[in-house]
Amino acid sequence: MSGSATSCEECLLISPSCAWCAQEEFGRARTLTSRCDLSQNLQKRGCEAHNIESPSSTTMVVKSEPLSSKGSGPTQYDVIQIMPQKISLSLRPGDQTSFEVQVRQVEDYPVDLYYLMDLSLSMKDDLDTIRNLGTKLADEMRKLTSNFRLGFGSFVDKNMSPFSYTATKYQDNPCNGYKLFPNCVPSFGFRHLLSLTDKVDRFNEEVQKQMVSRNRDAPEGGFDAILQAAVCKERIGWRKEAFHLLVFATDDVPHLALDGKLGGLVQPHDGECHMNEKNEYSGSTKMDYPSLALLGEKLAENNIYLIFAVTKRLYVIYKNFTALIPGTTVEILDQDSKNIIQLIVNAYNNIRSKVELTVWDQPEDLSLSFTATCQDGQPLPGLRKCADLKIGDTVSFTVSVDARGCPAPGTQQRFTIKPVGFKDRLEVSVDYRCDCGCTDWTQANSSRCSSIGQYTCGTCRCDPGYLGARCECQEGEAGSMYLSACREAEGKQICGGRGECSCNQCLCYESEFGKIYGTFCECDDFSCARHKGILCSGHGECHCGECKCHAGYIGDNCNCSTDTSSCVSDDGKICSGRGSCACGHCQCTEPGAFGDTCEKCPTCPDACGTKRECIECRLFDSGRLSDNQTCQRLCKDEIITVETLKTEDPNAVLCLYKTENECVMKFMYSEHANGMSVLTALKEPECGAAPDAMTVLLAVVGSILLVGIVLLAIWKLVITVHDRREFARFQSARCRARYEMVRRMTNLFITFRTKHVLNKSHNKSHGLFVQ
Repeated sequence: MSGSATSCEECLLISPSCAWCAQEEFGRARTLTSRCDLSQNLQKRGCEAHNIESPSSTTMVVKSEPLSSKGSGPTQYDVIQIMPQKISLSLRPGDQTSFEVQVRQVEDYPVDLYYLMDLSLSMKDDLDTIRNLGTKLADEMRKLTSNFRLGFGSFVDKNMSPFSYTATKYQDNPCNGYKLFPNCVPSFGFRHLLSLTDKVDRFNEEVQKQMVSRNRDAPEGGFDAILQAAVCKERIGWRKEAFHLLVFATDDVPHLALDGKLGGLVQPHDGECHMNEKNEYSGSTKMDYPSLALLGEKLAENNIYLIFAVTKRLYVIYKNFTALIPGTTVEILDQDSKNIIQLIVNAYNNIRSKVELTVWDQPEDLSLSFTATCQDGQPLPGLRKCADLKIGDTVSFTVSVDARGCPAPGTQQRFTIKPVGFKDRLEVSVDYRCDCGCTDWTQANSSRCSSIGQYTCGTCRCDPGYLGARCECQEGEAGSMYLSACREAEGKQICGGRGECSCNQCLCYESEFGKIYGTFCECDDFSCARHKGILCSGHGECHCGECKCHAGYIGDNCNCSTDTSSCVSDDGKICSGRGSCACGHCQCTEPGAFGDTCEKCPTCPDACGTKRECIECRLFDSGRLSDNQTCQRLCKDEIITVETLKTEDPNAVLCLYKTENECVMKFMYSEHANGMSVLTALKEPECGAAPDAMTVLLAVVGSILLVGIVLLAIWKLVITVHDRREFARFQSARCRARYEMVRRMTNLFITFRTKHVLNKSHNKSHGLFVQ
């Protein structure tokens, strides 16, 4: 692309790597455009280093006072929460430079809190609840800061049709004929009742005096009141050296810009303070309601954090508002405002736990990118916000700045970097390095240029009608000796068919599509890749057929953003840790993961664990997220509670976990076709019923008796078996003894009988012998 540059300034605009050789004797035999090249190439070709023009971007810290550690006390007016405070940048187009910004939320910083309450009829029970709010709120807030002031204001709606009752019978009492509450005051737009003060008893006194009113339609005129409370700084009493909180309590939706046309109000809101001597908003029936953009601008301009305290049914609506109004948060208000003190304390802690940078008055030709380094020390490209911080923590942001072009010579730009809700700011001044130093020695009608041209940076700028390296030719001269120098190669068309050859140079044709340029008219600024019909997607410049992307974009047609902020999930991770960010969109790599930030994944291993924390904090106000006040921010899923859990749904995942009380909590996790995550949970964890004391006693006694009886039975059985065995032995022995006696007697008898027989036989024989 360097071949298209015919001057030092053009060369520097091509690329931050390009350099220009201003040496007079350089490249006499070559074309003029050869002077633009990489610095090292120019030196290799004989250009001395001191003749090379290649400026670079620089950063200079002008003011950098150290960060403070405490907000109250004798030094409260010198508190510094951002460092540095002033920086000067000198930018060469395309040459990115960066600097670091540190931010610290100091301890014990003064707090101004203005309580803005909806006094429409539906808020009557809320008004009764807050009649002694001042003292209780001050006691709680003084645990967080030693310097606290409280103010009070109220609103209803524009006192005109169709927003309020305007018939004669309703002028003094809009509740006339309303049986439930027959008496109330006329409606009004905004009424400032108590300027910020440390005498909190006065807050209670003012609240005691108030009565509700009645408007006609459901929406309220709260945005009128917010804007007046923000811009009427002297009336409200906002201190410069204080943390500004504006609590907006309501139970209905607000009117927005253009709603005023229903009442014939066509004049847009001018964003100015319109308070009369009665401290009432005098422009209520003259101007339309303010837009969200105007509201956000004025809140940021006056360093005010807005806290929406709304009923549960309005949470989603006001949550969407917070995405459009920087520095706002939303909390759920009980129907009778009983939780208002804890709500304010929680919102304050939530606000003080995060730091977010905003940019004011950014010049159009500058690209800014941010990299946040929060408490874990890990750089997060594309982020300008840190969350889950403690008071006194210091976080840093790396800001990269790139100039896309050059404004008019001598132009200086300024922009401001400011943490949301802080008075502190970093002022950045910018000048541009678009000129070459060699232009300081420009010679008019120089003899080097045949006295008909201007010699500057080693080249001649010829007067109209003359051409050539030394202005030696007049336009229109042609000849065969010149034509060969106008062909890029032998056989190619003269000047690529897009120009005429004159005096050894190509004069390129004009084109309705853009500029044709180059040594041989080979380049143009309109033949680059397009995206949706837009050249270089609108995020780059076309140079000789190639898109030169602005900072923050890459790709052939510059349609791929390198910003990862759109890929950051609510838990602060890139694509929920389940994918990668490409061109500003998440590409989910975890099987089963989907959603804009891969946040939906019923089949992922960590799905139940992630949703468990939301069940704990949303249903039981416990767990890790409840402690950090981040439940509402991270847990946006719909939660349905049931008595009995049905587990037949094949598209849902059953999750179980054990609670601190050793009970089992069950819930089903599913994703609907509309993209909404739904958690169906039991109303209460399943726990084993506690046994009755008498039942336990009887069971223990019965068990002991049973065991005793069993042991006795076993003992009896053993004794019986033993006795029977002994008796059997006795019987056996007895039988053997009787048998032995009988045997002996029998043997004795037989012996006796035998002897008797023998004796008898002997006697007979002896007798016969005698005879």
